Amino acid sequence: MTRTAAAPAPLSMKQVLLCGAMIVTLSMGIRHGFGLWLQPITMDRGWTRETFAFALAVQNLAWGVAGPFAGALADRFGAFKVLIVGSLLYAGGLVLMAVSTSGLAFTGSAGLLLGMAQSGTTYAVVYGVIGRNVAPEKRSWAMGVAAAAGSFGQFLMVPTENWLIGHLGWQQALFVLGCIALAIIPLAAGLKEPKFIVNPLQQSLGAALREAFAYPSFLLLMAGYFVCGFQVVFIGVHMPSYLKDHGLSQDVATGALALIGLFNVIGTYTAGALGQRLPKRYILSTIYALRSVAIVIFLNAPLSPTSVYVFASVMGVLWLSTVPPTNAIVAQVFGVRYLSMLGGFVFLSHQVGSFLGVWLGGKLYDTTGSYDVVWWIAVGLGVFAALVNLPVRESAIVRAAPQPA
Repeated sequence: MTRTAAAPAPLSMKQVLLCGAMIVTLSMGIRHGFGLWLQPITMDRGWTRETFAFALAVQNLAWGVAGPFAGALADRFGAFKVLIVGSLLYAGGLVLMAVSTSGLAFTGSAGLLLGMAQSGTTYAVVYGVIGRNVAPEKRSWAMGVAAAAGSFGQFLMVPTENWLIGHLGWQQALFVLGCIALAIIPLAAGLKEPKFIVNPLQQSLGAALREAFAYPSFLLLMAGYFVCGFQVVFIGVHMPSYLKDHGLSQDVATGALALIGLFNVIGTYTAGALGQRLPKRYILSTIYALRSVAIVIFLNAPLSPTSVYVFASVMGVLWLSTVPPTNAIVAQVFGVRYLSMLGGFVFLSHQVGSFLGVWLGGKLYDTTGSYDVVWWIAVGLGVFAALVNLPVRESAIVRAAPQPA
């Protein structure tokens, strides 16, 4: 007879949501403003836009590749330790980003280091704690709250970063952000879970991976998330320069990014709440379809500050609202034991899309002198994502028998 120790009491839901939301506010808020540095850095260093775009593309790819490993470590040893390492990497990457004088060094700091830092300080790690400590009937809603916090971080941090650049210069602004990133460390203490005892009959990590990648719906979620990454990172990084190329001021771009963050508070919270009542696959399909419609209207309407602000508000509602339903489906289908790791693999697909979105934006701009081709690629991918999410199955997977660790 196998003895199984009683599971330790979960953390308070309020504590998890408060600390998790503040961590995501900082980690996502800082990164959402990186597009504001494109022009000052490239002009000061004499680099092409592709040089800057490639570094941020590497950042997104490194974030995605490191995500499953950070998630697996958080599942095994707890999110607390992973968050501390992530915070230190975040601060170090920002400081080195400020002092990099070559494209290679900039790619190593703004790309590799910051990407690894984000893998340990954002959704996959925080959502693992939420999944283990929030009741299933409130899980989608709780994930929506955390995602909304990341959106509020964008609304809060983008104007702050613009102000720092304007008053301190782009290098000093990065030093200040490095200090802000260290605030994640004390917040991580609120996500320190009691040491849980692993049941020897519990599913092993390898079995969990084999199960997920053999399940068609998991692959469909990854395909849709690829599109999400392509769209949001292309827009977030390149829209400020796109607007400036068309004669609009940096303040318009800053206002647009801030509006995306503000309205995404509404979008992510709503998506999380609706995920408790409606099929999540339909929510995802609708979000991707509406993104394509919004981009088509934006490209065909006369460009003005008003049209930019309307587009930013609409896209804000749709921006990260894919995050709560996608992660809630993963938890609902596979359980929460390896939620951070499996969420990390889904997010890897998101970040491959992000890599292509930000890099192709710079590459095709330097080649054609325009962002038009990339905008229309984003439209087509949105239609694709709307279709592939429709057949996703949300019911819990049935396992024949416990798989020994």
